[in-house]
Amino acid sequence: MIATAINWSCAHTWKRSARNTAWCVLGCAIGDFGTILYFQLTEISFPVLGIMILAIINGLITSIILETIILIMQKIKLVNAFKTALGMSLISMISMEIMMNFTDYILTGGAILTWWVIPIMLIVGFLTPWPYNYWRLKKYGINCH
Repeated sequence: MIATAINWSCAHTWKRSARNTAWCVLGCAIGDFGTILYFQLTEISFPVLGIMILAIINGLITSIILETIILIMQKIKLVNAFKTALGMSLISMISMEIMMNFTDYILTGGAILTWWVIPIMLIVGFLTPWPYNYWRLKKYGINCH
């Protein structure tokens, strides 16, 4: 396999990958924040690490669901849309989720949503996979949206 250099200065690809990454952040944040908020509001006694693991899993699930819906709206069949959403962005989603929860842990002690930590988590969650998503678009022309 011959390695080819990636042009990292393509504004069009950065814009397109930013849009894809933003959809992914939205999908992940729904499940992630929803899980943390549930435990925060119900005050159920559960270890912080357990809440954060559940938040990551739920974030992955909601992101896959959202991406599948977006692809279906683009006239892609359900099975193909699901496979595409699952396969193309799993690395992106996992890195995003881990870094969002790590940021929460560093800033609040973990599994705590406050008005000031949410934007920071979203920014970190966006910036973490964005270069990977750009690279994937450039190398393979593959994206979810």
